[in-house]
Amino acid sequence: ALVPYIRSLGINTVHLLPITSVGQAGKKGTLGSPYGIRNAYALDPKLAEPALGLNVDALFAGFVEAAHRLGMRVVMEFVLRTSSKDGDWIGQHPDWYYWIREDVPDRQPGSRDPLAYGNPIFPESDLIHLKEKVAHHDFSNLPAPPKSYRDIFAPPPRPGQVHLEDGQWVGVLDNGTRVRIPGAFADWPPDDNQPPWTDVTYLRMYDHPDFNYIAYNTIRMYDVRLARPENAVTGLWDAVAGVIPHFQREFGIDGVMIDMGHALPMPLKQRIVRAARDINPDFAFWDENFLIQQKSVDEGYNAVLGYMVFDFHLPHKLREFLSLLAAERMPLPFFATAENHNTPRAYSRPNALEYVHYALAMSIVVPGIPFVHSGFELMETKPINTGLGFSDEMIRENPTDSLPLFSEWAFDWTRPHNLVGSIRYALEIRRKYAGLLTNPDPATLLIGYADNPHFIVLARQDDRHTLVVVASSSMGTQETGCAYLPTWECDLAPIWGVDSAVKGQGTVHVEATLANGHVLILEGSPAFPRLKKDPRCS
Repeated sequence: ALVPYIRSLGINTVHLLPITSVGQAGKKGTLGSPYGIRNAYALDPKLAEPALGLNVDALFAGFVEAAHRLGMRVVMEFVLRTSSKDGDWIGQHPDWYYWIREDVPDRQPGSRDPLAYGNPIFPESDLIHLKEKVAHHDFSNLPAPPKSYRDIFAPPPRPGQVHLEDGQWVGVLDNGTRVRIPGAFADWPPDDNQPPWTDVTYLRMYDHPDFNYIAYNTIRMYDVRLARPENAVTGLWDAVAGVIPHFQREFGIDGVMIDMGHALPMPLKQRIVRAARDINPDFAFWDENFLIQQKSVDEGYNAVLGYMVFDFHLPHKLREFLSLLAAERMPLPFFATAENHNTPRAYSRPNALEYVHYALAMSIVVPGIPFVHSGFELMETKPINTGLGFSDEMIRENPTDSLPLFSEWAFDWTRPHNLVGSIRYALEIRRKYAGLLTNPDPATLLIGYADNPHFIVLARQDDRHTLVVVASSSMGTQETGCAYLPTWECDLAPIWGVDSAVKGQGTVHVEATLANGHVLILEGSPAFPRLKKDPRCS
């Protein structure tokens, strides 16, 4: 029932957070994290609808088919670098995982106990050295964690030596030592002091006796001695590379976002992209990366998350980003949105109603991908996850078990007011001027100026259209001022009072009174002047 509704908003692509089976060992909330993947080849059976008498595979196949019939593409999100701690692969392939002695406790929040398991504690001199090497992309002879940390780890048990105890995998080595699967932690920086994650672990991409531990140089910044073809765990690589083609063949999905793609070995990532595009050359790859850089293009990505989602509510940051777009061509499209599942909700910001309309209008005029996060149109304020951009107070107000990413939650579909009409209108504008608004050429975006410091002034112009945008970044006050857009420059020859030529400039100006974050989008007539230097006045 939601597919026609989503299409009616003007949406042409649906992005789904991970919907593969969710692990239960150490789970967060009542459902567990969708990023704690138990089986990357299986959909989570909890997503089935018992009333329909259909299993989850049949329901998802129907969803994809319905989306395609309505002209929408379906993009799934996958986590291919980690696994849940009770992953299905562990029983048959314990060598695809890291193991530690069962008697080693997990490090508690705020603790730096070196005898407990957690992010390795490096000497300060090693930290400085390894950060310098990584900054220079020198991955040779990277400093290893202290020996006391490395000794926590054990060799993988054989398949016949592992079994489940109370939902947790336990191994027994030949010498009788009991071992367990350790939790993952942040892959960078190495001095991050958060405790290990309770529900996921890292897959063991390479096998080398000197690198049998979890640390920055084995899970992301691979030491060159480790990252050799002969050290690759080939069975694991085959399994990982086969995940996306499986969902292409079984369900006809159109693209993926790769979570933690930055931590996959480059040869494996290249293989993943190649395998998917052998099936569908137009298959989309989205990079879960805050940087907008050529590196993502070189790795095969079509789009990147970027950082606009984190800067939208900060006027000075938004101005900086707009100036960058006017000066440099972005190598690939970025997400133009005021919220996602890891950030505070846009409607939880001060002066919420004004801010969401301001953000919606600004998101359609930049050469990015307008992204409507589910619940944005319903003015939801509850964050899905407290991942990025949250104060300590906000995190205390939204404990993990209460978050919709991990536990049951229902949107308020009965709310009398919503943004459905505004979104439809905004995306209709985007479609009408798609050739201009999607063009990343900096020549199509010109930054203006104003006599009011709260005004943001820009224009988009090509051979067919000119759109002028004047926005107030002040959500709580009415602002009046004049916005200016330079149209051309010329040299004025000296005759009296000056010895050299003076630059003259033509401008278009717009007088505006804007209340509470109001945005004007105006179209120039066909006779509107060119917003560039005019070589005729030289």
